[in-house]
Amino acid sequence: MSPRSLTRAELAGWLRLAGASGVPAAARAALLGAFASPEALFAASHAELATLVGDAAARSALAPPADDFEQRVDTTLAWLDEPGNALMTRHDPAYPEPLAELYDPPPLLYIKGRVALLHARAVAIVGSRGATPQGLADATRFARELSDAGLAIVSGLARGIDGAAHRGGLDGASGTVAVIGTGADIVYPACHHALAHEIAERGALVSEWPLGTPARSAHFPQRNRLIAALSRGALIVEAARRSGSLITARLANEMGRDVFAIPGSIHAPLSQGCHALIRDGAKLVETAADVLEEFGFDPARPAGATRGAPAAAEADVDPDDDARRLLAAIGYGPVPLELLAQRTALSSGALHRRLLQLELAGRIAALPGGRYMRIASAQAEPTQARGTSAVLHSGA
Repeated sequence: MSPRSLTRAELAGWLRLAGASGVPAAARAALLGAFASPEALFAASHAELATLVGDAAARSALAPPADDFEQRVDTTLAWLDEPGNALMTRHDPAYPEPLAELYDPPPLLYIKGRVALLHARAVAIVGSRGATPQGLADATRFARELSDAGLAIVSGLARGIDGAAHRGGLDGASGTVAVIGTGADIVYPACHHALAHEIAERGALVSEWPLGTPARSAHFPQRNRLIAALSRGALIVEAARRSGSLITARLANEMGRDVFAIPGSIHAPLSQGCHALIRDGAKLVETAADVLEEFGFDPARPAGATRGAPAAAEADVDPDDDARRLLAAIGYGPVPLELLAQRTALSSGALHRRLLQLELAGRIAALPGGRYMRIASAQAEPTQARGTSAVLHSGA
């Protein structure tokens, strides 16, 4: 179902209501429930509104719009004329039911791409912005396998795990939804400009913020509620103890969604948040099949998701070769070069040659400070746009 088109007067009413500061979410919901449209609402008297939401909220709702309001209406109309762009109101029959059930459902949704994805079965994948190579590989692999199994991937277009999850969702069969904390015409962070264009082309970008809204720190925790609501569950891949992705996990849990977490080393700061979630009842997962089984999907494991995957990855390294010995000496946490030299007794030249061999094979990652880390699968590929949609501007 597609959003219905709006007249200029209808659009102006919705933009005015959505932009009315000083109107609490509960008051806005009460007004939308009492009036057939924002136009009817703004035609009502202060006394009529005050009986519903109180004097202060009524005054805020009926306050004149900003001086540039008509220009913003024109800008939005021009944006809607661009291919692939849509605006969905809270009263639209196509409005996603999980969002309608929120305490504070967005009055407007700005969408670039496939509107139908907002109604698809989906799972959220979120995590650290400063993810490790293994975390990026895990996010991409889980997202791709879950997408191939029939679950769209929902995330927030942040650096790190979010970007890797979107890439995996695009590589899979079901696509991805990016819920962003800026206007739909702005890409933040700018490094995801190509990825955002590809999502707009083959997935969906969603924002509740007016066009031109820049990135603000308060917006990102708020957008997390939409990520949680649009998903059947949330998978956390690498999170520090105070990671923002734990907000998404908490919101998902409060909404009755499943929460999943991938465990890691007890020494790794980016595992502490996931371990805390597991202690609090989140489901420990090692493969995409663990998530699919929880959702009642076919228990047959997706290709590449067998628990023996790391061992299978070692099979293409000659067991008599120094590289095999070196691979066994490298753990899934960062290991300094000096320690590897001690563990393997390889000469400096041989050690560096084997490290390069394993790195080129996608088996290990070189980290800052002369450290190395083993990874269980290939890292996410660099994002490349396969097409373009309407114009997106890079944020700072």
